[in-house]
Amino acid sequence: MIMPLTSTRISPDWPCQVKTPGSYDWERSAAKWLRELVPARYAGYPALIRHPVLLARHAQIQVQHEIRVARTALQTARADLPRLGMPESVIEHTIKLYAAEVLQLQHIARSVRAVTEALVEHNAGR
Repeated sequence: MIMPLTSTRISPDWPCQVKTPGSYDWERSAAKWLRELVPARYAGYPALIRHPVLLARHAQIQVQHEIRVARTALQTARADLPRLGMPESVIEHTIKLYAAEVLQLQHIARSVRAVTEALVEHNAGR
């Protein structure tokens, strides 16, 4: 039996790897995507497997931590990398890499929030 699609508008931040909320097997696709965002050892914990909302919560925390790490690396690169003997061209490239990573992680964080909200809404309707 195919479940009807929800009337909820999908966020522009909705990850393409996750099926539309309310569609067949969408929670499984959400859980699979979320497992890719957390360290492998967490993805195997039974509570996180059985409760995608817990997995989503952990993914939110994980991504926020990664954003802090990338920001710290970006903010300290110009001071730290010359002391490590890195040439200016490598330093500039590294700064651009960290800046791009912060933007990517911020997008992922918005996507995780959108998926989390849909999972919570789905569970509340049960």
